[in-house]
Amino acid sequence: MKNIWKRLAFILLALFVIAAIAAFLNKDRLVRLYNVLGLFKQENIVHNFSHMDDLFAFVRVQRSGPEIDWPLSPASLPESFRFRGKDISITDFLEATGTTSLLVARNGAIAVENYYLGTTPEDRRISWSMAKSFLSALFGIAVAEGQIASLDDPVTRYVPELAGSAYAGASIRNVLNMASGVAFNEDYLDYDSDINRMGRVLALGQSMDSFAAGITGTIAPPGTRYQYVSIDTHVLSMVLRAATGTSLPRLFEEKLWSRLGVHADGFYLTDGYGVAFALGGLNLTTRDYARFGQMILQQGKWQDEQIVPAQWIRQSTTSSAPPPANTGDRFGYGYQWWVPQGDQGEMFAVGIYGQYIYINPATNVVIVKTSADTHFRDDGEQGNRIKHETIEMFRAISDSLGRPDSDTPQNG
Repeated sequence: MKNIWKRLAFILLALFVIAAIAAFLNKDRLVRLYNVLGLFKQENIVHNFSHMDDLFAFVRVQRSGPEIDWPLSPASLPESFRFRGKDISITDFLEATGTTSLLVARNGAIAVENYYLGTTPEDRRISWSMAKSFLSALFGIAVAEGQIASLDDPVTRYVPELAGSAYAGASIRNVLNMASGVAFNEDYLDYDSDINRMGRVLALGQSMDSFAAGITGTIAPPGTRYQYVSIDTHVLSMVLRAATGTSLPRLFEEKLWSRLGVHADGFYLTDGYGVAFALGGLNLTTRDYARFGQMILQQGKWQDEQIVPAQWIRQSTTSSAPPPANTGDRFGYGYQWWVPQGDQGEMFAVGIYGQYIYINPATNVVIVKTSADTHFRDDGEQGNRIKHETIEMFRAISDSLGRPDSDTPQNG
């Protein structure tokens, strides 16, 4: 009997040692998973969104050359804006939506720049899905340089490993339009949704490329139905990497970040293979988000240099996605850019929890709002009502600052 207990004790000890070794070898993965589980807690979210490099694997994107200063032309925000028949206090709305920074640039000069909830101008704030619009700009450059022959090429021409996936038959244009037809559940409140499974892939250091290639379900033929699915953007990054032979962070440095006179380095979160989290892992300062927006406002031009082709800016920021985009109260969608209804010529990038780059060519205004709005994801379809409300606030701010001043030079 004693021998049996000794053997059992030995087995238990061996299992404990094996578990301890496994935990040690997978420490980084376990830490990242723990970070994901606590990332959005009310008491942590503001700090976490400014310190993602403390929580996850990342790769830096380095600035270079002299910083181009933003001129200042101080102005005041209007007191309120109107939404669905009600006047809403801008101060109250900024507070209610967990705003961490607000920057308004008019005629290339900073008119308003405020930081909230203990954040600072040096914080590198997580972009979430605003990163998609940066990827769009890189696509435009790759097309202009002939590295991508046609937007009507199938994605499998560049990424053959997608041939057995739901992306077989989808063109680059389809995927840019979020009209790939793949079945993908983007419900952030459903633990078992595809978007949350993808988050665990990232947290556990697994491969985003393998995750994308493993998607096999479809809901519609490619190009026939708009459905906002973030995995489409990762597939675009796979195409871009294959076409250029360059990683996304290095491409970002070479084609954008080294050419805009930015203030600070940024960084991309990565999976366990060092592949950038293209659909939402970019982290930059508020001023540098605005600088990118200003370049888009100026039709891709900066310091007398055409960074992104003007034709691409026009194409990518025009609503071209199939229905149900741009129907009912839905926003239009271009190539990874959102397009408000109302024919005012605006476009915007948006990320969950309330990250925005809003561009209004008619008033020559760029607005950046970063947030830690824990109610954003509760609002259905990635915060549809809050997005509409926020755009109306941006319009009120833009209109209150007046029309473009032809005597004021644009930044860059």
